[in-house]
Amino acid sequence: MGLMDFIKKQFIDVIQWTEDADGTLAWRFPMADQEIQNGAVLIVRESQAAVFVNEGQVADVFGPGTHHLSTQTLPVLTNLKNWDKLFDSPFKSDVYFFSTRQQLDQKWGTPQPVTVRDADFGAVRLRAFGNYSFRLVDPKLFHSAISGTRERYGVAELDGQLRGLVLQNISQAIAASGVPFLDLAAQQQRFAQALQQQLAPEFQKLGLQLEAMTVQSISLPEDLQKVLDQKIGMGMVGQNMGQFMQYQTAQAIPKFAEGSGQGGGVAGDAMGLGAGVALGQVLAQNLQAGLQAPPAGAAAAAAGLKPDEVMATLEKLADLKNKGILTQEEFDAKKAELLKKLV
Repeated sequence: MGLMDFIKKQFIDVIQWTEDADGTLAWRFPMADQEIQNGAVLIVRESQAAVFVNEGQVADVFGPGTHHLSTQTLPVLTNLKNWDKLFDSPFKSDVYFFSTRQQLDQKWGTPQPVTVRDADFGAVRLRAFGNYSFRLVDPKLFHSAISGTRERYGVAELDGQLRGLVLQNISQAIAASGVPFLDLAAQQQRFAQALQQQLAPEFQKLGLQLEAMTVQSISLPEDLQKVLDQKIGMGMVGQNMGQFMQYQTAQAIPKFAEGSGQGGGVAGDAMGLGAGVALGQVLAQNLQAGLQAPPAGAAAAAAGLKPDEVMATLEKLADLKNKGILTQEEFDAKKAELLKKLV
């Protein structure tokens, strides 16, 4: 390089990064053909970190503050370049800045229902969604494992990987929380804490720290929701299965009669009328049986309940609890009573 080229060459004496937008995790300082002046100033702001990289190898890491670059402040880079302790020449090195502030309101959710194990029902399917926040805490690991030599690396590029980690750990988190399926909706905070504990080690492998996790909603399968809606429409608080069947029969009469009478004419009307009369007789028989039947507690104690009946009743009771009709103590007592009556 000639003398004039050396004179024209620009040297960098201040290295800093002012974030111009949200969502950036890593940013490479633009060097072009410039070199860093010995004694240059490195400015690292709060919620930032800076990393010097020499020929692809991570060297020195700097936290917030103003740093004067020399062999004393760049020990790793000095060793890599075999500098003499009294060097005073400009040098070249890649400098990467990292944002260490919290990345808030990151969304997660289950596109499809996920199957989870449950102590009461064996296996259930549910949907859930919420949000979480994280921060970058290990810039050296993040650079090596994730961002690499990219000029800029943003939160959006990491979003798919983090969502996948959340979905992958939902089943284990529910099992670790010890919360039964029927109680999940009422104990979302406990579920969120178990999910955060399950995910924390996975985030650490990427140089990240999971700061907060929330569960905003847990939805039930459609078939279970229909049963619970029927229970609410009936307005029952007890577990009398005979009354529940009477209610279903009464609900079916107009629909069945309407469907049978769609043939039109006198014949269609007769079919609809006949169906209504037949179902009306069934309803009358059910009502009579309900009046003559012994108390529900005595019948259940004598004959026991089938597993399907217990499961359906528990599901109805859980919805009543979630809507504030039953207290947690009432629900727990009824649940224990029903589980003892399984045959």
